[in-house]
Amino acid sequence: MSISVCMIAHNEERNIALALESVRWANEIIVVDCESQDATVAIVKKFTEKIFYRPNLQNLNVNKNFSFTQATSEWILCLDADEIIRDELRKEIEHTIQEGKSIKGYFMKRKNYYFGNWLKYGGQFPDMQLRLFRKNFGKFPEKHVHERIEIDGKIGELHTAFEHYPYNTISDCILKMDFYTSFEAQKYFDDNLSTDFFSIIRRMALRPVRRFFSRYILKRGFLDGMSGFLACFMDCIAQVISFGKYYYLKNKR
Repeated sequence: MSISVCMIAHNEERNIALALESVRWANEIIVVDCESQDATVAIVKKFTEKIFYRPNLQNLNVNKNFSFTQATSEWILCLDADEIIRDELRKEIEHTIQEGKSIKGYFMKRKNYYFGNWLKYGGQFPDMQLRLFRKNFGKFPEKHVHERIEIDGKIGELHTAFEHYPYNTISDCILKMDFYTSFEAQKYFDDNLSTDFFSIIRRMALRPVRRFFSRYILKRGFLDGMSGFLACFMDCIAQVISFGKYYYLKNKR
């Protein structure tokens, strides 16, 4: 059995080398660069010749699906530029795809590291992600930026987790929040959500507070210290900003 690693990237010069180094063992590495303005492409060329260039679309999953179509292996591992596969997981993946079972895709546990700290609580772990699947049996629906690959067939689960380093600094968090909240605002616009007084109170006050209480108190995010607090707080702020952007987008148009 063979495996292709598929990845998209936009200005990932700080992260992508570690991600690609962790999957050198794959039969092929496919990277779709989405209009990077930094050294991302130069770094990628040190690891693979299979580089494709696409517009930096707001819905990232469109380009991810494109990367899947370029794969030539029997299995695909979808990896982000800020994620790392350790040796123990590599062995499990290689063993799994050699077994030749009828399973078409596998959920994988993900460890999220915020500001250098692994978040064990607050609903952040095991954070199951469907990333390993047989070619032509999986794709993203392309309806939302935060969605899972849909598999046409039986799904299994791996035991070993991979690592995710989305935010090294608070500035990183704020920059990505701006991107994701703009996407969410556009989705609200497409769905034509109400912007009356009660909708504003519900979406910009009640829901964020309830979400923070659930993650920080009920799911014990406080046990992750300051990183846990910031993860829960930023998540709630994103809810407020998303609807705020939508409010002004709707009124402007």
